[in-house]
Amino acid sequence: MNDYMKKLISEADSHAEIRSQTSRTRRVSVVGGSLVGNMSSVSKGIGARVYKDGVWGFASQSKCDEESARQVLKSARENAFLLNSGCPKNKGPLDNAQSVYYSEPRAFIDVSQKTLVDFAREVDSYIEKKYPDLTSRHVGLSTGTIEKTLCTSEGSFAYQLFPRTYMIVSMSAEASDGSNIELFDVLGGGEGYFSDYYSDPVLLFPQIDSLYHELMSKKEGIFPDAGETLCIIDSGIAGMVAHEAVGHTVEADLVLAGSVANGSIGKEVASPLVSLTDFAHTAFGERAPLPVYVDDEGTLCEDAVIIKDGILTGYLNNLESAKHFGVKPQGNARAYAFSDEPLIRMRNTAIHPGDHKLSDMIASIDKGYYLTRTQNGQADTTGEFMFGITMGYEIVNGKLGRALRDTTISGVAFNMLKSVDMLSDNVGWDFAGYCGKKQPMAVSMGGPAIRCKVNIGGR
Repeated sequence: MNDYMKKLISEADSHAEIRSQTSRTRRVSVVGGSLVGNMSSVSKGIGARVYKDGVWGFASQSKCDEESARQVLKSARENAFLLNSGCPKNKGPLDNAQSVYYSEPRAFIDVSQKTLVDFAREVDSYIEKKYPDLTSRHVGLSTGTIEKTLCTSEGSFAYQLFPRTYMIVSMSAEASDGSNIELFDVLGGGEGYFSDYYSDPVLLFPQIDSLYHELMSKKEGIFPDAGETLCIIDSGIAGMVAHEAVGHTVEADLVLAGSVANGSIGKEVASPLVSLTDFAHTAFGERAPLPVYVDDEGTLCEDAVIIKDGILTGYLNNLESAKHFGVKPQGNARAYAFSDEPLIRMRNTAIHPGDHKLSDMIASIDKGYYLTRTQNGQADTTGEFMFGITMGYEIVNGKLGRALRDTTISGVAFNMLKSVDMLSDNVGWDFAGYCGKKQPMAVSMGGPAIRCKVNIGGR
């Protein structure tokens, strides 16, 4: 099949890509002791894309055989030429596509559905027996792989296998005022298979205990005073800022549509302490949480520096936008399913650490808040954001005080980043999320703890 794809694509008379893909997913969900979700799915097929003077033709089929490969490439070419004849853009050929070779040295490892169910039930049973005062509990376990083979007309060949596994545990309890409070955490996992992370449920019990104790402190928590306040936001929230509030504004397709970052290259958009990078496969000397080596246009992936010492230095590009801006493509074109076209997407987006200890950062604040967990958030291309805060603590005279109830933070990302005056010396990652830009995409985001000014909601 690979040889046939290579032969077909070599005959293309303009830039073309053909990609075969198999996506496997297994998920189980246990709520209050009942198995409410038990899903296993496999999706496979072939997609092809052809470029003609500024327009793209795309086609796909849910079969992986030689005839399907021939048909989708033929249809993609016909679609490109049809669109070009009806609405020509006259942008000329793509001249920045690369010829690369990459083959993932990893074998596919499956796990039975029963193994996942039994493991989730053991975790749920521990929570039920130890913490009977909870009003609800949920254990969700997900594992899956995306296996891609890509050939391009420039001679690129890439075989990549992306496995990802994670477990989410959530708990609810009744507060003294009768309201319901909830908290969740990701228990282990990341890039890799179930067997890489979950050998024994007992190993997760300390993290479950810690989550419960946080929930109990939140149960007696207070609401913060609303307004612009000096805060420390922890790594998970810093990652949300990096991805949602900054990363999307510098995706070149959104830049060209008028995002706040349009025309801001070389301008100061953050404190000189702030640097932000979309990492390809290695971050801060270690393998990134979701490494990508070749993107779905056949471009070798490199780190994309977005902010360097407070200065906006670049956008995230695909082949077409990189040509438009006159820069080198760095591998940000990604497609979720075989039936999806590659879009400009983030990979591992993070703010760089500083040189302060978290304890010193807390000690430096007379009155403020330490915000530790977020559950959701939204931002737009103006850089405005609002994130839900599900856990945090007041800071009084340099010490942590009472826990906080659910609240929000909001602001304009670049304004908030200009107020940063301390960064912790460690980085935390959130690797269990999906980005919802037109099609779901696994991403990771992270950063250090950050001291800054932010608008916080009250009751």
